[in-house]
Formats: sequence, C-alpha cells, structure tokens
Amino acid sequence: MQKLTFEEKIYTYHIDFVGHVNNINYITWMENGRVKLFEAMGISIFDLLQIHNILPIITETFIQYKRPLFLNNQVNIECWVSQLNNASAILQFRFYNEKHELCTTGHQKGSFIDSKTMRPVRIGGELRANFEKFLIPD
Repeated sequence: MQKLTFEEKIYTYHIDFVGHVNNINYITWMENGRVKLFEAMGISIFDLLQIHNILPIITETFIQYKRPLFLNNQVNIECWVSQLNNASAILQFRFYNEKHELCTTGHQKGSFIDSKTMRPVRIGGELRANFEKFLIPD
C-alpha cells in the first residue's frame, strides 16, 4: 500500500483575479494524478480500452480548499485509492505547499464501464491487484 506523490508547477495562467491558484486547476492536477497513478500501477489507459474494453469514467469530484496556493508556491500532490469496489473506485488527493502545509483535499469517484455495452463492469484479477497496490482505506 502506497501513495503516489508528484509535483506540479504553478504558472501565471493558473492565477485568478484574486491572486491565488484558480479552482479549475485542481481538477486538471487531479487528471494528471489519475494518469500518473495508472502509469505507476502499470496500467496503460490505452490498453485498458483496447485490451480490456474498459472506460474509466469520473462520476464525482469533491474539493475542499483549506488555504490558497500562490504563484511563488510549489505544489506537492499525493494520490491514492481509498476505496475499491467491484465496478468503481475512489481516488483521494492532497495538495501541499512547499512548507508541507495542507492546502486542499479532494476525491474523485470513478466507474469502470464496458466500452461496448456502456454498462458498469467488474474489475478483477491482475487489474484489481494493480489498484490494490495503492489502496489505503479510509
């Protein structure tokens, strides 16, 4: 059981008129985290579709802002699986500044959908085992 950690840069275009990182950027960073997490699991999103006929679909995003991030900050992100069900998973995210102060928390729920039927599909075997490597239950 482990967490994926990575860093994102804050650029001028991330800043809103209030002077801090705009909220939409956290969703972009979550997308980056999901892709990086799948890669760390050894899962290619392309192969997920081409070999397993599975589409990972986001069904819920929740973000709680605790303190703002600014242009001169460094953002460090943690990502892990907090819940793994038969046909869905919840990914947790934590965003820290360079002082390791918690700035934002969030989670995304995703479902595994059969690309042909567009219905939920159970994951099992090696695919499930790959997710379990990053499973840290709440």
